[in-house]
This record gives sequence, C-alpha cells and structure tokens, in this order.
Amino acid sequence: MHHDLVGAKRPSAFGQEGVCHRLPWFRGPRTPPIVEPMFAAYAARIDRDQPLSGLELGERPAPEARAGWSVVNVRAASLNHHDLWSLRGVGLSDDLLPMILGCDAAGVDEDGNEVVLHSVIGQSGYGVGPKEPRSILTERYQGTFAEQVAVPTWNVLPKPKELSFEEAACLPTAWLTAYRMLFTNAGVRPGDSVLVQGAGGGVATAAIALGKAAGLRMFATSRDEAKRKRAVELGAVEAVEPGARLPQRVDAVIETVGAATWSHSVKSLRPGGTLVISGATSGDRPSHAELTRIFFLELKVVGSTMGTKDELEDLLSFCAATGVRPVIDEVLPLDRAREGFERMESGEQFGKIVLTNG
Repeated sequence: MHHDLVGAKRPSAFGQEGVCHRLPWFRGPRTPPIVEPMFAAYAARIDRDQPLSGLELGERPAPEARAGWSVVNVRAASLNHHDLWSLRGVGLSDDLLPMILGCDAAGVDEDGNEVVLHSVIGQSGYGVGPKEPRSILTERYQGTFAEQVAVPTWNVLPKPKELSFEEAACLPTAWLTAYRMLFTNAGVRPGDSVLVQGAGGGVATAAIALGKAAGLRMFATSRDEAKRKRAVELGAVEAVEPGARLPQRVDAVIETVGAATWSHSVKSLRPGGTLVISGATSGDRPSHAELTRIFFLELKVVGSTMGTKDELEDLLSFCAATGVRPVIDEVLPLDRAREGFERMESGEQFGKIVLTNG
C-alpha cells in the first residue's frame, strides 16, 4: 500500500491547528499508551506449602494516573506476615495474579510531599465507591514493594519530619495494629499491666514499645533467650518463656500467636481482664479453649484488625511527640526482597524488615 511514498518525503498531515485531517492513511489504528515498566517484588503463583516459590522479582507495569487516586514514589516499604499469607493464597485469589506485594510504604507524592500510606482500602468509599468492602492493599490492588504505588488520595497522610522514611514505613500495619489493640480495644490506662505474647514479631515489638511509652507495665514471652533480653531492653519489666507464670495477673493480653499461647493468655488475666487477638501465626485451633475460665472470671475476648486512618494519624503524632520509634531488624534494597522474606518466614527477626528504593 502507498508504495509510491516509500523513500519519499511525505507531505505534512497537519493543518494550522496541528490536527490530522487531510490524509486518511495517516490515521491508522490507534496505538495503546506506553506503560512504563518498574522493578517490583510480586506474587506470581500461589503455593500454600512453599509460599516463597511463588515470589518473583522483576519488571511490572508502573501505575497509571486515575481520578481520585495518587501515585507515590516509594522510598521505603516494610514486610508483614500478611505478605507471606498472600503467597499462600489467603486473601489473594489466583485471578488477581500477578500481584505486587507490600501493604506499608512511605514516600513522595506527585507534588513532592513526604507521605505515609494508610493500608486499608475502601474504608471510607473514597476513590473506590461506597459499596466496595474494605480490604488491605494487595488483596485487590497492587502493593508497595515497587518503585511506585497508586492508592486513593484519601489514603495518603503527611509524614512527620521527625520520622525517617524507613521508620514511617513500619507504622501502617503492624504498629497501627498494636496501637488499636492497646489503646482502643484493650481499654488500658497508664499504670495497667499488659502481657505481649511472642516478642520479636512486628506487632509484639510495637506493643511493647508503645505500651512502655504510654506508662503501661509490660510483660512479654518468647522461646528465644536473646529475644527475651531484647524485649526487656525495649521496655518490658520482665520477659519469660511461653507458658511460664507471671509475677502478677495482667489487665490485658496482646495475642498474635494463637493456638500455641492461647491457654497461657487466658490464665494470665485478672478477673474481668481483656484478651485482644489480631492474629494466629501458630494456628487458630487451640487444644483447650479455656471456656470455663473465660465465663467464670468474666473475661473479655476482643478481635482486632488493623486500624483507622484517624488512629494512624494519632500514632504518627504519638511517635513524633514521644520519641518512640519502630524497631527495625534489617533494611534491605528492594532487589534483595527474597532475603527479607526468608528471614521473616524463619522467625529470626526482632522488629520490622524494611525494603528501600535508591
């Protein structure tokens, strides 16, 4: 077609307004917009038994601008057990793969502002519509283990200047979960006593640090002697082996371990005390539910999931004002994300593992 034009200079197809209107052959099929690639760590496959076999690192499409959403350049993002569960297919279905993992991030928005992301999408309806149920980022939308991430603009909060990008990136999931467990659902006041099961995990270390800063008497458990020592250094008055008798009954228990520590948690509470649970890393079916003790001592069992945007704002302010900072186990560049996943899966870490860009 149009062989007479091969090797010849084509006449201009544009009028004075720069609109193509004279040569119908010039219009041709409209090409799709070019989507820039970016480096990311993502779930390519679901494997319930060997979750890390589905983790891949490589190029994925960068997020595109859309109404009501903001694109953020990620400076730091932190790992959560939620990312491992996603690789097992919990909360993430095969039809959404490949899915960039990562719920938490701090970075710079399109206007150059330093920001922190609230990880619960659809909590308010902003950016997604009022009928969409709430979800955690990566259950429906691409996550933060990438050079860029898109979230509803409502989910973007200012980062306090007192916090580094690495510190701020630790707060939106584990630290927000601990904050809500302690100050909203446990109902504790300064001077009260709290047991934290499984010192070393992100939520557990957050609870110890936050509780100490708020004037609570914190106790902790861990199978690992080094982690028990770290818990005391972090602010626990005493750290014991799982199942060991505490020097006193406590007002509240922060429970994320589940089946392995459930009985000890119930037995450690004073009459009328509160057990707050936000996870079950050892399983959700304890051998003994302790129902008799629960009703006889009028104990309260409260479920807790993540937190609200307002609570995240309060947490950011609390950290900025008190000087309490997230406990960071290790900082790795994004291209070493697999090492971070392996360390988290092994349970060796004490505090948060953070991935950075640049």
